[in-house]
Amino acid sequence: MSNHYYYLLLYYCLGLVTVFYYYINVENLKLLQLLESVLGKGKPTSGHNIAFFSPFVSHYKPKLEIDINTDTNGQNPWHCWISDKKGRSILSLFKQLKLPKQKFEQLKKIIDTNKYRTYKTADVTEEIIQLPTEYIPLWNEKNTPDYRNAIRYLKSRGVSILDILKYRIGYCESGEYTGKIVIPSYDCTGQLNYFVSRAYYKADKYKHKNPKISKDIIGFDLMINWSQPIVLCEGAFDAIAIKRNAIPLFGKTIHSALQKKIIENHVKEIYICLDADALRNAISIAEKFMGEGINVYFIELQEEDASDLGFKKIRTILEDTDILTFEGIMQLKMNLLWK
Repeated sequence: MSNHYYYLLLYYCLGLVTVFYYYINVENLKLLQLLESVLGKGKPTSGHNIAFFSPFVSHYKPKLEIDINTDTNGQNPWHCWISDKKGRSILSLFKQLKLPKQKFEQLKKIIDTNKYRTYKTADVTEEIIQLPTEYIPLWNEKNTPDYRNAIRYLKSRGVSILDILKYRIGYCESGEYTGKIVIPSYDCTGQLNYFVSRAYYKADKYKHKNPKISKDIIGFDLMINWSQPIVLCEGAFDAIAIKRNAIPLFGKTIHSALQKKIIENHVKEIYICLDADALRNAISIAEKFMGEGINVYFIELQEEDASDLGFKKIRTILEDTDILTFEGIMQLKMNLLWK
């Protein structure tokens, strides 16, 4: 008797149903058993996925769907339809759940080990990031002083209600990030990869507080259309002000992950829009991409940054900017010497 028929018979005898299991091969069944040891009993869906009760929210229906048919890239897409958390691999799901080392080892044995050979279990907790437990979405109106002050602060920075929804901006009324706006960043799979926080009370002596993890990520990656020109800027508020295809560096330097993705996606045009005090860094970034044959547009801001200028002004500046030449680079370097 083949393994397929054996497992069908086993599940049928246990009263667990169905013809669905007839199509599960041995490795997929092992993956299903591992997932059920973590999430509880799964239920087949009409889309050939398995639905589980979500560990991210409390809901009376199983709303976490996982494709247990591993593709050629070693990936199993998953999506929680209530919390909208999602990812491309079981590994990303296990990271979010902060599972013990044993579960990761079991996963590595089931999924093609070549796809995970660079993965080190000991490193998992170092790069896991979660929003503060006290995070409250700002699109859910509350009649509290903190809510009103948070909204007032965002309006003063030119952030609209649509921006709040688009970027999932929230705030904290208590905890480590109390009195602060929280702006999350998500990677291309929808998984949180960073967040920034800014104080909305002037009296707060700690104006900002960010998580102590690597910034070698791609800010707002989920929002980016890589087939279109992109804008590199310093901060989250700058990117929100620019609105279209803007990537915050969360600083003044470009990290390897972003540089690699720009080159791999054959981006044709890049606008560099850093603050006036980052001219040296901006020139360095421009030279890197010009050397890759990418058309670079250099926006030399004066006193104000992109978020201070606002959407209309910054878009006008972007549209009026000419392509940067190597002669232009030399002129910028001379300007540095004269300052």
